[in-house]
Amino acid sequence: MTDGLEARPFDALRRALADEPEGIAELGSERGAATVRLDLDRRARTGIPEFVHAEHKAAETVAAALVRLAERSGRALASRVSPEMGERVEALIGPDWVVERHPVARALTVSRPGVEIVKRGGRVGIIAAGTSDVPVAAEAALVAREMGSEVREVYDVGVAGLHRLVRPLEGLMGWSVDVLIAAAGMDGALPSVVAGLVDVPVIGLPTPVGYGVGAQGMGALTTMLQSCAPGLAVVNIDNGVGAGSTAALIANRVAAARRAVERGEESGDR
Repeated sequence: MTDGLEARPFDALRRALADEPEGIAELGSERGAATVRLDLDRRARTGIPEFVHAEHKAAETVAAALVRLAERSGRALASRVSPEMGERVEALIGPDWVVERHPVARALTVSRPGVEIVKRGGRVGIIAAGTSDVPVAAEAALVAREMGSEVREVYDVGVAGLHRLVRPLEGLMGWSVDVLIAAAGMDGALPSVVAGLVDVPVIGLPTPVGYGVGAQGMGALTTMLQSCAPGLAVVNIDNGVGAGSTAALIANRVAAARRAVERGEESGDR
């Protein structure tokens, strides 16, 4: 193991192909059928935890999945958790685990007492065009933090009042951010503007915010995909988990490279 991840990234796949089932946990329903098959080795294999998408699942299934994942790695996260679901899951999990609800991000985390997030040094900046975009931006922020990145957030700086963006963006760049996430609905123009101003990767995060022709985020998505600003990558509509995961992978890899340089481990010195 190196830095919390497997030194050989295909070890988990080799085990799976060799029919070694310890990396998979099956959770059954009351009828005995396996309804959830948890990928317990996802974090070790990819650097990204196995998240539980709570929407359309029973609270009992979500609670059992979170506990099983936390037993393996110390922490687990569920996304798209309604307030009612959060209350029910917390009650089912009980007092032996630390349960934290994140209502703005629509998420819930479970951890063993005393288990902290391993800090990996990456720096992720998150920019939301409007207050209505905050829930999905907060989801991305939570995911990036769970993966060990530092996160700073800037909200309500969309192109309708572009002057609001200048100082917050300068602050993020002065913090030496490694990657930016720009969340926007309506016309989705903010990520293109940001990508045209900075020298770090920008991840466009379209949100389903806007009026009729915006078609629940399709307007924002197509604008971002058609951007003339290079350096912009785009995730699917409302995909805060995808944006946060990708940003953290980039930022943490950059941080690891910084540490290697500081230790004199540049490729020419090895």
